[in-house]
Amino acid sequence: MSIIDPRTGNPLTAEPANTASAGESANAPTERPSVTPEEVIIELNASNIQQVLEASMQVPVLLGAYSPTDNTCSTLLAVLDKLAVEYAGAFLLAKLDIAANPEIGGQLGVRSVPDVKLVSQGGLVDGFQGALPEKEVREWLNRYFPAPGDAPPSPEEQAEEALNAGDIAAAREIYQSLVSQYPEHYAYQVGLARALVAEKRGDDARSVLDNLPPEERDAAPARGVRASIEFSEQALSSEEVAALGDRHDSEAQYQRALRQVADGQYDAGLEALLALMKQDRAYNDDAARKTLLQVFDALGADHPLTVTYRRKLFTLLY
Repeated sequence: MSIIDPRTGNPLTAEPANTASAGESANAPTERPSVTPEEVIIELNASNIQQVLEASMQVPVLLGAYSPTDNTCSTLLAVLDKLAVEYAGAFLLAKLDIAANPEIGGQLGVRSVPDVKLVSQGGLVDGFQGALPEKEVREWLNRYFPAPGDAPPSPEEQAEEALNAGDIAAAREIYQSLVSQYPEHYAYQVGLARALVAEKRGDDARSVLDNLPPEERDAAPARGVRASIEFSEQALSSEEVAALGDRHDSEAQYQRALRQVADGQYDAGLEALLALMKQDRAYNDDAARKTLLQVFDALGADHPLTVTYRRKLFTLLY
């Protein structure tokens, strides 16, 4: 299907490959020809709005209403610009300066900015308000369009990859940038706290968590990071653990397990704590079981290790 350029009435140079129409479920990645921003992004105004709506009969149009003085709008527009090129003709991005075009904004039902509406076949399909992070915008788009086959990782994914690879400083910098751009997206603040814990900056991580709203502060992700801070504070140093030598009493076993957990060696630490439970359930007022539960909290209920070791703990107890 040709995509008609509402500015000229001519077909755009790019033809979308296997583009799903708005309203269809299509999640399989697809390869698309490359396009330039000028081919898929237009500034909407009174002189071309009718052409843009007519263009939606040919290809879905993403209407992005914004204010040039609003920083959250600037953040979202940067994401939309990037994705419009990346999706290479699956949709046309039409940006509306609401301050310069208040009548159009009123006709489109825009009450606050940023406001994004998906229009297809001349009608409203879906929309969202607020500066969603890139990952969430992608997820929203992927309800209607196949994801680009060569899509780069989102900033969130880059941060996770950096943490997993041990590049903690890079992960922290990404999360700091995300927190700056999306101060009310609290998952990024929890991610930043995780990176700070990995950098052995427990006080800084705790400060980040303490500044969260109460409902976020008490939720499982934040509780998990707090548990990680506690592990780091309670555990003996690596040198102190090494000084335990060949000791195999309950205290030595517990301290080795706690050091493993603090170092992120969760599998080995969980196995050691479970073994200590079998051997000496009464040690330090059931410390092994209590620490196991703390580790589950730190990892999250859906983590494979949590699922596996919760089952093992249940078998041991009952």
